[in-house]
Amino acid sequence: MTQHPRISKAVIPAAGLGTRFLPATKATPKEMLPVVDKPAIQYVVEEAVAAGLDDVLMVTGRNKRPLEDHFDRNYELESALQKKGDAGRLAKVQESSDLATMHYVRQGDPKGLGHAVLCAAPHVGDEPFAVLLGDDLIDPRDPLLQRMVEVQEQRGGSVIALMEVAPEQIHLYGCAAVETTEDSDVVQISGLVEKPDPADAPSNYAIIGRYVLDPHIFEILRRTEPGRGGEIQLTDALQQLAEDEKIGGPVHGVVFKGRRYDTGDRGDYLRAIVRLACEREDLGPDFRTWLRSYVAEEM
Repeated sequence: MTQHPRISKAVIPAAGLGTRFLPATKATPKEMLPVVDKPAIQYVVEEAVAAGLDDVLMVTGRNKRPLEDHFDRNYELESALQKKGDAGRLAKVQESSDLATMHYVRQGDPKGLGHAVLCAAPHVGDEPFAVLLGDDLIDPRDPLLQRMVEVQEQRGGSVIALMEVAPEQIHLYGCAAVETTEDSDVVQISGLVEKPDPADAPSNYAIIGRYVLDPHIFEILRRTEPGRGGEIQLTDALQQLAEDEKIGGPVHGVVFKGRRYDTGDRGDYLRAIVRLACEREDLGPDFRTWLRSYVAEEM
């Protein structure tokens, strides 16, 4: 099987307004909302680095300066912690600034996910690259992105993360028409549709926020007209790749059955915090005891 170029670059679109979390996101980027004691965006960068992608471009917008500050050095804070002899907190502060080589570009006009990805073209160039959406946190014990990179290096083209959902929920997601392959967790994608009515959905395979893309996607995005919601949809561009392998190779999907935490919805955001806190060695035992007591009292 042909070995394709090693992927080293990750793109994280982070220009959204976070309107579902107002008023908390009026002055604070939604990506900086804490999930236990780390901002959600740090989990995403850590996932990229764990998959071997240490060159990270963040596509930002207005009022997103705290994202850059978080991944930069804070010498005053570090000096204060060092003087106190607080090595534990000092290590946590320095961790985010040492994770990866970070780059930033502004999207400007919020024209959709496809446009945000297109903003990465000058940085990415002619290399395949990964796209990670910040609303989906993937448990580090389930290396989804690493598997997607492996599939892309083996098969070429583009790779999309898929997850089976209940048929009545498919209208909340992009949806894929699929064909099986010799690998049980890999399918070939023959078509894509953004948020279909359940009656029209080609399957119950939903697209979740991880992509490994062939750079030909940029050519398609440049000529993609606004679609659903008046935005340039990445799904529409991927549909063109799936229709014609000659453009940028095949489009495959990796079917994910692991642990995923959705922080884009307020209820799921709270559930993600509870799950992750329960599993922490330093917080879990006491928190689980309190949670059982609280649930018993409420029931």
